Amino acid sequence: MTGIDDLPVREELRGKSPYGAPQLDVPVQLNTNENPYPLPEPLVARIAERVAEAARGLNRYPDRDAVELRTELARYLTRTGGHPVTAENVWAANGSNEVLQQLLQTFGGPGRTAIGFEPSYSMHALIARGTGTGWISGPRDDDFRVDVESACKAIAEHRPDVVFVTSPNNPTGTAVEADTVLALYEAAQAAGPSMVVVDEAYVEFSHRDSLLPLIEGRPNLVVSRTMSKAFGAAGLRLGYLAAHPAVVDAVQLVRLPYHLSAVTQATALAALEHTDTLLGYVEQLKAERDRLVAELRAIGYEVTESDANFVQFGKFPDTHAAWRAILDRGVLVRDNGVPGWLRVTAGTPEENDAFLDAVRELMKEQER
Repeated sequence: MTGIDDLPVREELRGKSPYGAPQLDVPVQLNTNENPYPLPEPLVARIAERVAEAARGLNRYPDRDAVELRTELARYLTRTGGHPVTAENVWAANGSNEVLQQLLQTFGGPGRTAIGFEPSYSMHALIARGTGTGWISGPRDDDFRVDVESACKAIAEHRPDVVFVTSPNNPTGTAVEADTVLALYEAAQAAGPSMVVVDEAYVEFSHRDSLLPLIEGRPNLVVSRTMSKAFGAAGLRLGYLAAHPAVVDAVQLVRLPYHLSAVTQATALAALEHTDTLLGYVEQLKAERDRLVAELRAIGYEVTESDANFVQFGKFPDTHAAWRAILDRGVLVRDNGVPGWLRVTAGTPEENDAFLDAVRELMKEQER
């Protein structure tokens, strides 16, 4: 029977596994950092209207440059990110993963390298591999924060072409200070010059301001975002970036023709019309996130400080066994491979109560 290894696949892909969290049918699913609240009915109705309008022209290709969508994304960023941007600063694609892929296709590739500070979002390394970009795993300290001195030393030593900084960081939830990003940017320009990509997929859940203002006067700095989390639109697959207009021009050299469908653009535009309502759900999730942190600590678990819509907690002598024990109680959380730690997404109050009941039972078992 023919398998992958029998095919002439690239050598660096042999023996690897695709990205993906377990998809299990359990009562409470808190493992993929989704927003647990369905879209409000007025937004669903508006999506239907916009998609119907778009459907009338599906015999034609969509707006290749997504100008209206980029204009509205720029308006959203200007309003919420603390820095004015225009459509010329913004690019959009099918999820933030495609945005990151396009950046690595443009600035990485064979003979080039990228660095990230791990544990961090595992897709950075996977997309690097998929684009033929060499991957370098940079250090974090014991609190899962980026140590500036060690990080700058790694950049100077390896001279990467792309530097990834994730804030808030997945899976730990930790945010990055602006001073840290500035130090890494300066180190990257001295060693490269290199592109610095700040992945802000969870920034709307943060206690801290966006790092968007840092793009001013820094043409090699990119901030990437997504509509999957704060906008509760994981099924939409819409990501975007903000950067110097030259970066937007550069990624268009590798984007596929008409990569954003008319239906995707219409749906995203409808969601942006309901920004205030959707950000109201974000405030509820931030409160639930903070409740999870407080109650987990009260139970006796260690918890990493979180600026995201999830919480990393532990420590467990056998992480997989702990994950299994929680699953056996009807709650699915994430084992990210960080020794001793698990990650739980902030869900609805009822979902979070079920999770807390499960980990209380687990703690009692461990104390016996």
